[in-house]
Amino acid sequence: MNFLDYAPAPESAAILNLRDEYGLFINGEFVPGNGESFTTISPATEKHIATVSCANEQDVDTAVVAARRAYEKTWSRMSGADRGKYLFRIARLVQERARELAVAESLDNGKPIKESRDVDIPLVAAWFFYYAGWADKLEYAGMGPNPRSLGVAAQVIPWNFPLLMLAWKIAPALAAGNTVVLKPAETTPLTALLFAEILQQADLPAGVVNIVTGAGSTGSALVNHADVNKVAFTGSTAVGRQIARSTAGTSKKLTLELGGKGANIVFDDAPIDQAVEGIVNGIFFNQGQVCCAGSRLLVQESIHDDVVERLKARLSTLRVGDPLDKNTDVGAINSASQLGRMRELSDIGEQEGSERWSPACNLPSEGFWFPPTIFTNVSTSHRIARDEIFGPVLSVLTFRTPAEAIAKANNTPYGLSAGIWTDKGSRILAVADKLRAGVVWANTFNKFDPASPFGGYKESGYGREGGKQGMHAYLAPTASKGVNR
Repeated sequence: MNFLDYAPAPESAAILNLRDEYGLFINGEFVPGNGESFTTISPATEKHIATVSCANEQDVDTAVVAARRAYEKTWSRMSGADRGKYLFRIARLVQERARELAVAESLDNGKPIKESRDVDIPLVAAWFFYYAGWADKLEYAGMGPNPRSLGVAAQVIPWNFPLLMLAWKIAPALAAGNTVVLKPAETTPLTALLFAEILQQADLPAGVVNIVTGAGSTGSALVNHADVNKVAFTGSTAVGRQIARSTAGTSKKLTLELGGKGANIVFDDAPIDQAVEGIVNGIFFNQGQVCCAGSRLLVQESIHDDVVERLKARLSTLRVGDPLDKNTDVGAINSASQLGRMRELSDIGEQEGSERWSPACNLPSEGFWFPPTIFTNVSTSHRIARDEIFGPVLSVLTFRTPAEAIAKANNTPYGLSAGIWTDKGSRILAVADKLRAGVVWANTFNKFDPASPFGGYKESGYGREGGKQGMHAYLAPTASKGVNR
């Protein structure tokens, strides 16, 4: 089979006006941190991008104090309509700087520019627009006649969707009247620091949003700070457990969005070509580094061979390479440690008897790369079917009846996402009702909307982000006014 060859179409990084060094963003200004600085690199080339300050406990305390002061003196006293104006302004500035932000995201994270440009950044703006509309309507959020904000929110976000996860957390927190101290992931701090510049452009009052960069110790100091009222974390289940233990017995409100091992179920009456596109989007979007990725493909036995054959043909057309090339479908893995985990679990999959297949592709000699990979002859007991690989690795299993599909889909400690592919609407409703997953997509996958709540069950965490349910995490139901301490 012959496929078209694509000439390189790189997006220029010249649009970026990056600083050589970035400090912490506290009380509306960039300030040096007291910890040892670290370097952020491009995972596609391993080249240096910028030096970033690391916040220690003293820096975190300074940020929380600034957030508390802004909360009590400014933000909580401001009308919802006025808070909404700032959120609208931020959303418009994100749109104005969309190309710059997309390039920075792909450079720092490794994801293809067309995903940053067409998915991540538009959704960031949409999230701020959506919650800007909620800011003056909190009494209609279902939290009583006069819900009030919680206070200072500590937010820790992951590296797979750096700017989008920032928006998921900051937008509802600000709309509800809270102030924020946010810690981005150590490997992807760049767009959060560019977002700090947007906050300055928007003239957001000093201290309303503070950004402290660093590694795990910085995040630990933040979530354990005594003057934090709300903790929101997206990341691994292991770290989520630690945070849950550390906040237990305190008055802190907690939201956790953790790991996943989503099942993508294809029935024999599904539109196969459409399903194959959904399978590819479900596991190879963002190199599979998605908590809700459809990493377990459950195919009805009678169509297994046909689906796998078509899937392999489709994977042979995917282009792996430079994240800044507009033709790239699969970019770089975010870090060397993440790449090592993918290799380890994939090797275990072969050792356990699964059949491994990847399309022929020339991986760059520098950077962190992993080819799109399919495992067939997979059993539910295999580690690749149980553990979250968090990479472009798909495990294919079979089923005969809807009951078996449901049982296999639910046979996981996680419960974040699932997909159903069938021509029958009644089957979609019947199966979805029995799946223990926070979000179930029907004849599609990996679609997000700010009005739709997202979250998981079991070891995938608790609480919801998005929609009016996402506001609840930052509000306290009460009929009285005042500052919550």
